[in-house]
Amino acid sequence: MKMQNGKLFSTGNHPVETLVPMLHLKEAGYEFDISTPNGKPAVIEMWAFPRQDVHVKAIYTEYKDRFEKPMSLNELVVDGLNIEDYAAVFIPGGHGAMLGLPEDDVVGSVLNWAHDNGVFTISICHGPAAFLSTLINGNDFLYQGYKMAVFPDSVDAQSPFIGYLPGKMPWGLSEKLKELGVNLANSKADNTVCRDRLLITGASPLAADALGKLASETLASVRT
Repeated sequence: MKMQNGKLFSTGNHPVETLVPMLHLKEAGYEFDISTPNGKPAVIEMWAFPRQDVHVKAIYTEYKDRFEKPMSLNELVVDGLNIEDYAAVFIPGGHGAMLGLPEDDVVGSVLNWAHDNGVFTISICHGPAAFLSTLINGNDFLYQGYKMAVFPDSVDAQSPFIGYLPGKMPWGLSEKLKELGVNLANSKADNTVCRDRLLITGASPLAADALGKLASETLASVRT
């Protein structure tokens, strides 16, 4: 990610935001198809990996090959998405979600498919950047009027001062969503989670556990 000062920030998907919700969903009986838009390996921010957590380590080991050799989202869509096969679409967080996903029309088509077919969408932190893909081709924003938890731009703005980001963000996600009619459920990078219709979101890594619980409980209630 190129920051406003021209410096580059190496990013991807945050491991806690990816794996902790997966743990809860797996415990609830769900499996995962791992997919990236182009079929290239998923990029996990290993610097943030909780190496002392045996449960996170175990699920990462179980899915490591699929993270390294994911399905191509385009091929998955071309082959046909079946509502009998999927309970939810999960878009993990990490600043990497702001790169490419907002401009990917296949991502937008998957989100619209989920919305139109009663399939839940789950996301956390910067993951909702992918929702901007529903604007492609002049479409209305799919989630206008929704309430969601998202990582605040105000916290990103402070990150360069604590040495996390090497400069100011190229653009702000939470304010962009707000401009599009989203009602933000949080103002801090906390453990806020939120469900609005078929959308389940969490604010930050601190919300990963609560998001996994809310998602698994919600899917279980619908399933029964």
